Amino acid sequence: METEQPARKMSEFNIRLLTGIVWCTVLLGFFALKLFVSDLFFDALLVFFTVVGTYEMLRAFGDKVTKPQRVIVMLFATLLVATYAVSDFIFSDILKIMAPKPGADPSTAVGRNYSVFITSGVFIAGLAALLSLLVFRHEATSLESTGYALFALIYPSNFLVVLAVCNHLEIYSELALLFVFVLCPFVDSFALLFGKWFGKKFPKKMAPHVSPKKTVVGGLGGLFGGALGATVIFFCYYGLTLLDGTGVLQGQLGGIFTLSWLEAFFFIGLGVFTAAFSQLGDLAESAIKRKIGIKDMGNLLPGHGGILDRIDSSLYAGLIVCLVMVARIMIFG
Repeated sequence: METEQPARKMSEFNIRLLTGIVWCTVLLGFFALKLFVSDLFFDALLVFFTVVGTYEMLRAFGDKVTKPQRVIVMLFATLLVATYAVSDFIFSDILKIMAPKPGADPSTAVGRNYSVFITSGVFIAGLAALLSLLVFRHEATSLESTGYALFALIYPSNFLVVLAVCNHLEIYSELALLFVFVLCPFVDSFALLFGKWFGKKFPKKMAPHVSPKKTVVGGLGGLFGGALGATVIFFCYYGLTLLDGTGVLQGQLGGIFTLSWLEAFFFIGLGVFTAAFSQLGDLAESAIKRKIGIKDMGNLLPGHGGILDRIDSSLYAGLIVCLVMVARIMIFG
């Protein structure tokens, strides 16, 4: 029995490692398709996350959500992300066609991107459909089941719409996705390492009622991981132009920045904030699972659980990244 236990742990570790490698490969593949083919490929991945994640959420609620409510939630949650992705893609292309030519009067520009309005309309339609069940299936539909169904309509689809916004940013799109999907593994890894190294000396728990194993010192390690990951992204994003001796950074999207500590501090600061939100997302899903009374949201990813167990931190990280990137575009262009 003593020899079986280490072997079993090693087997579980190998499964988890293999799943992690496959996961990273898939993300890298879709990111490459986004870069070299079209943003819609990464949108397709986000729609897949929506379908599987919403299904996992509904399955976790079990009989608390009725069958008609499940159908409505699955339909409109999927439409929510797909509608934004497709409509923004279409309107962006139309606006490019309608854009005034160089030297033309800017006042002649026409067209407006209505993707946000259309997406909001889809969400309201889903809400209206759920509430309509209180009328047409009055006896079988309760306010409690409606509340659970509404929760499943919101989470994770609305968070994934934010990631779709990151995917469709006119500039900094690649950078935004790197911050979300590259930083989160850095945060998780260093939170785990700091917890193992210093957890016994500093055992104070971060959220004892939600996730008893997570310590404050582990959370600080996650912030360090976010700063370190942001530094790596800083050098990778701007590439070898840092080494050309000109003191100028030439971004992939045409933006030229004077090489300064200010730009580096921006990356590191955003990395720390992203790490904080990443850990909050992890704790939020842990709280949901504890309330429901389950360990994992699914078993699609051996050793990791379900899709929601894998992207929970990315959902919250996307919020702060999207907000900061949109603010940067509005202020600095």
